Amino acid sequence: MFSEIISLDCYYTFLGVMAAVAAVVFVALYFVEAGYGYLFNPKFGFPVPNKVGWVIMECPVFFAMLALWWMSEFKFEAAPLILFLIFQTHYFQRSFIFPMLIRGNSKMPVGIVLMGAVFNTLNAVMQGGWIFYYAPEMGYYDGWMSKPYIYIGTLIFLFGFITNLHSDYIIRNLRKPGDTRHYIPKGGMFRYVSSANYFGEFMEWVGFAVASWSWAGVIFAMWTFANLAPRSASLYKRYEKEFGEEFTSLKRKRILPFIY
Repeated sequence: MFSEIISLDCYYTFLGVMAAVAAVVFVALYFVEAGYGYLFNPKFGFPVPNKVGWVIMECPVFFAMLALWWMSEFKFEAAPLILFLIFQTHYFQRSFIFPMLIRGNSKMPVGIVLMGAVFNTLNAVMQGGWIFYYAPEMGYYDGWMSKPYIYIGTLIFLFGFITNLHSDYIIRNLRKPGDTRHYIPKGGMFRYVSSANYFGEFMEWVGFAVASWSWAGVIFAMWTFANLAPRSASLYKRYEKEFGEEFTSLKRKRILPFIY
């Protein structure tokens, strides 16, 4: 059904456009900070509560992938089902658990929420179209469970997922109730990078790209890096400015341990 509406040639064109836009976003974000969280900036629109913003931004991809999976005639085949569960594990946590754990009354600009929701919806089309329709129709997943991709990719994803959860836990617990000061996160992968939560998320989607062994997965990993690497650089500068030698003496990288 999906492949009857969008031909494979159109889908590949869509992937090419998404990859090109990711490159533009990567460069642009080094000049324009995405103004949410520690880098909050009201120029991106009026503020909404962080909890509300995260749910609205992340849940479209969860429900879109659920619909695409359910409508597929291959939904209970091993490879598509495993990839679906890997993908949804992240987005269930990010859409419905992570927002409820946010402390304080911080805000997020509505422009960031809307841009995130649009990308997430397009990403559902990108990932779900390949996993549930084009790939199985072409026999791409025949004998998939005897190949190393799914196992190696799942292990990388789980490492990233656990790193992301642990790093978010450290950040959430930096302040005591009523405290509004900023602190340097420490412990876990923060020993090596200043944005350990972003490192974890990037590794999740590198793992997913390996598990799916697809251009769709690779482009999603590219988008993740294009979005998070410049943000990690901006956060690094903020830490340098606010904490000075206390921060720089830690000799951390920004998002990739020992590299960047």
